[in-house]
Amino acid sequence: MKKRILTGDRPTGRLHLGHYVGSLLNRVKLQDEYETYVLIADVQALTDNFDNPEKVRENVLQVAMDNLAVGVDPKKSNIYIQSMIPEVADLTVYYSNLVTIARLQRNPTVKTEISQKKALFGEDGGSVTYGFLGYPISQAADITAFNADLVPVGEDQLPLIEQCREIVRKFNSLYGEVLKEPEALVGEVARLKGLDGNTKMGKSLGNAIYIGDSEEETIKKINNAVTDPNKIKKDDPAEPNVCMVAYYHSIFSKNEYEDICKECRAGVRGCVNCKRQLADNINNELSGIREKRKYYENHVDEVKEILKQGTANARIITKETLKNVKKAMKIDYFE
Repeated sequence: MKKRILTGDRPTGRLHLGHYVGSLLNRVKLQDEYETYVLIADVQALTDNFDNPEKVRENVLQVAMDNLAVGVDPKKSNIYIQSMIPEVADLTVYYSNLVTIARLQRNPTVKTEISQKKALFGEDGGSVTYGFLGYPISQAADITAFNADLVPVGEDQLPLIEQCREIVRKFNSLYGEVLKEPEALVGEVARLKGLDGNTKMGKSLGNAIYIGDSEEETIKKINNAVTDPNKIKKDDPAEPNVCMVAYYHSIFSKNEYEDICKECRAGVRGCVNCKRQLADNINNELSGIREKRKYYENHVDEVKEILKQGTANARIITKETLKNVKKAMKIDYFE
C-alpha cells in the first residue's frame, strides 16, 4: 500500500506564490507516489472569521480551483472540505484533554499570528477565542484522522506539526499504539518573503502575488516591490541582498540570478528592466496555471463534484480511525 499524505489550506483567501513554492509544488510532485488527501480547512478558517462565514464559504471554491489549477489531479488526490468530516470534530474534543492551555500559548505559529493581528488591528484585534487558541488541536485531528505519514507544509507550520506529534505520543502512551506520528515536508523555499520585505507573504498583509492574478496585476505588484533605497539613479550600484526583486529572481530566475546580482552591484542594471524581467518570468511560470484556473472558474459545478467525491472518499478513512480511537479509549459502548 502507498503511504499517505495529508496537506491543505485555510480558505481565508486565494492562494499565493508562498503557497505555490512552499507546499503546492510538493503536492503535485508527490501525488503519484503517495495516497494524497488535500484539506480545505474551513473550520479552522472560521476561528478568526466566525463573523464573516460568507468569506470562508466563497473561498472554499477559490482554494479548490487554485489546487486544481496548479496540477492537483482529482483522479490521484482527494480534495475535501473539513466541516464535512464530523469524525475530525470528535477527535478534536478527545485530543483537547491531552494539551494544556500553556502549551498552546507557547506555540510559535499561534504566537506569531496573534502578533500580526495586533499589528494590523491594535490590541483589540489580538483578542483570542477558544477556537483560535485550540486550532493546533484541530489540525492534529485532521492529520491523525488519516494516519498520514507525510505532511507537506510551509516552514511557519512546523510548530503545528510538532504539536501534532506530541499529541500522538501522549495518546499512544495512554491508550496504546493507535495513531501514526507524521513527518513534515517543507518545500524548496521554506518561507517566501512578501514583496514589502516582510518575512512572510500573507493574505492579510497585502504583500502577495496570487496564483490567480492576471499578468497586469502581477506586473503592477512587482513594480511596487521594495528595492535598495540607496539606488537613486539607473546607473547607481545597488545591493541585491536588500532588494525584494533580486530575492524573487533567486527563486523564479535561477539560471540568470548570478548575472543579475553582478550587474546590480556594478550599476549596469536598472530597476525598471529588472522588474520587467522578473514579471515576465513569473508570468511565464503561471501562464498555464492561469489558463487551467479559468477553465474551472467556468465549470464551478465540476469543482463542486470533485469536492463532493473527495469528501466521500475521505470519510471512509476517518470513520475507521475514529472507530479505532474510541475502542482504544473504551468508549465504544455498543460495539
